[in-house]
Amino acid sequence: MPDSQFWWLIAFPVFFGLGWLAARVDIKHVLSETRSLPASYFKGLNFLLNGETNRAVDVYVDIARHHAETVELQFTLGHLFRRRGELERAIRMHQKLLTRRDLNAVQRQQAQFELAQDFMKAGLFDRAETILTELANTDYARQARTELLAVYQQEKDWPKAIETARQLRDDSHNYQHEIAQFYCELAAQAHTRSHTEEALGFLEQALEANRQCARARLILGEIAYAAGDHQAAIDHWLQLEMQDPLYLALAARQLLAAYEALGQSEEGTTLLLRLLQQYPELDVLDLAYERMLAQRGLDAAYAFVRERLQTHPTMPSLRKVLEAHMLVAPDEQKAELDIIVKLLNDATREQTMYFCNHCGFKAKQYFWHCPACTAWEAFAPVRGRKNRLHQTESY
Repeated sequence: MPDSQFWWLIAFPVFFGLGWLAARVDIKHVLSETRSLPASYFKGLNFLLNGETNRAVDVYVDIARHHAETVELQFTLGHLFRRRGELERAIRMHQKLLTRRDLNAVQRQQAQFELAQDFMKAGLFDRAETILTELANTDYARQARTELLAVYQQEKDWPKAIETARQLRDDSHNYQHEIAQFYCELAAQAHTRSHTEEALGFLEQALEANRQCARARLILGEIAYAAGDHQAAIDHWLQLEMQDPLYLALAARQLLAAYEALGQSEEGTTLLLRLLQQYPELDVLDLAYERMLAQRGLDAAYAFVRERLQTHPTMPSLRKVLEAHMLVAPDEQKAELDIIVKLLNDATREQTMYFCNHCGFKAKQYFWHCPACTAWEAFAPVRGRKNRLHQTESY
């Protein structure tokens, strides 16, 4: 025991001295690397930190011109060119990097990946796809497949998109919603070409990928309706109530048309009112008002929207009450009411728009695939609903 303690007394200062020496070596190395950098490098970095990208690019172009050996700087410069929209310069920078013989395997793969992103940004998807495919068995495999998935969606190559999404599946993301949507895209194309059996097959696969796929149910109803099987169409659409009842708004008008085709117009209206009462956010108030006005008269329609305003006070409800009131108001009040309705419509225009819950993009029509951020199923099927404070411009 005493011998053991003695050796520890000797070893401790030895280990301390080695650690101090290693730290000194590392510090000297860092200082040496820092001194070797041109002063303008830090000037450019300062511009970047201040958000002055254009001035930073000018500085780094000058450094790269006089220090061709700075590989990482050229990667940074290529990235800045792409961010600034100077795609030709970004492409040339990364192509030049790929001609260098001193690149190691990882740097070469990085240059390929950066070049593929340049091509994608420039809309040259075929060239991007070629490079990304070459990276399938490298350290950049997952990143390459993620970009390939974006390429296939841009090109509407849904079979390849499905295959790639399956390859990307992991514990963090199973891609079931995307895969189901890809099958729905194939089904919609087949339905447009009147290839009904093919469309039904794709929809079956969509529901296998995601049993809660509302779009698949909607298309199944459309196919049945087009074939004249109105009861089957109704059955398909009503299944949405068990999945997400708010999606019924997207089929509501066709749903009522199917009831009319069966000679059950009043049953359809009763169903619509029951759904609206049970699901207050269901976006069918305009349609319900139209049906009440056409089938049960002005007094019933007016009473309906007034009750709706009291039980579910919203701007759409208020607009409908004012529109109904204009029909029963004395002639001398109609001019003023018309002005009020117009002002209210202008002030609440966003209440008539669909919003992407992912990026805030707004549009008058419903999208399954956001045109701005390319997210799937990001639009709530309720006009005026938004979860973001900032919106991009609408179509």
